[in-house]
Amino acid sequence: MIGEVPNVEVGQEYRTRRLAHEAGVHRPLQAGICGTMRTGAESIVVSGGYKDDEDYGDVIVYTGHGGQDSAGNQVSNQSLDDPGNAALVTSHLEGLPVRVLRGWQSESPYAPRTGYRYDGLYRVTSYGSKLGIDGHLVWQFRLEAYDDTPMPEVPQQQEIPATSSATASSGDVPAVHGNELPERVTSTVQRIVRSSAVKRQVKAWHDNRCQICDLRIEMPGGSYSEGAHIQALGSPHNGPDTPGNVLCLCPNCHVMFDNGAIVLGDDLSVIRGGGAAGMLRIDPRHAIDLECVRKHRKRWRL
Repeated sequence: MIGEVPNVEVGQEYRTRRLAHEAGVHRPLQAGICGTMRTGAESIVVSGGYKDDEDYGDVIVYTGHGGQDSAGNQVSNQSLDDPGNAALVTSHLEGLPVRVLRGWQSESPYAPRTGYRYDGLYRVTSYGSKLGIDGHLVWQFRLEAYDDTPMPEVPQQQEIPATSSATASSGDVPAVHGNELPERVTSTVQRIVRSSAVKRQVKAWHDNRCQICDLRIEMPGGSYSEGAHIQALGSPHNGPDTPGNVLCLCPNCHVMFDNGAIVLGDDLSVIRGGGAAGMLRIDPRHAIDLECVRKHRKRWRL
């Protein structure tokens, strides 16, 4: 089960892992990650099992699974082929929520004093590899709490990273002198788009390849695309959440489509900036709802 568990509130405590298992919050009795590459990660346990973990309350840097000996030392490199790590990659690529359970064994100040505590839904916002404390490659996943997830009380002495949801005070701002020789850093920004089962089906049919520009974004552990509703779901558009109303797009084409820079003709021709720009790539399993296409085009008066 991805997302919330019925009748389980954030802050619910469990004396043992067995009780958390029986409640459906975290099903494995030992593994820290529950999930598969196909489904994504259902839940994780933050319990001090890996030395490279960092816990800032609303931001968790979670070390993936694998490569440890019985004493908890990292003795070999981790791999994204590990089912738990692959599950977290899928959660990132698909924008799926992950339940977080904290255990008393962790040295984090946010850990419960005894047992385990369900601390709500987080999203995987990024992931990458590094050389761990024990000298072997580890994969780490940055998880950030959803805005409506209640946070454990933040200790006064806990340092919050600049990239967390913490903000600077509103007092006097010191003068900024800049840097004559700034460091050049290449970065990639990715929008988080939560996928429904319908979107995931459409993206699977197209193997994450954009139906407009044919781009397939390759990332460590998988590929990335976004499911775009043709006729928007929300009021006043009220489009259906069906495969015929969803396209598989890359982030650039998704933004342009959502904002009217790209529309489709009734023959599924791609119209960009008022001019023809090729044909929508189709799949025989994926029947496009032409009424939704017309409503999307009418929305932008084209």
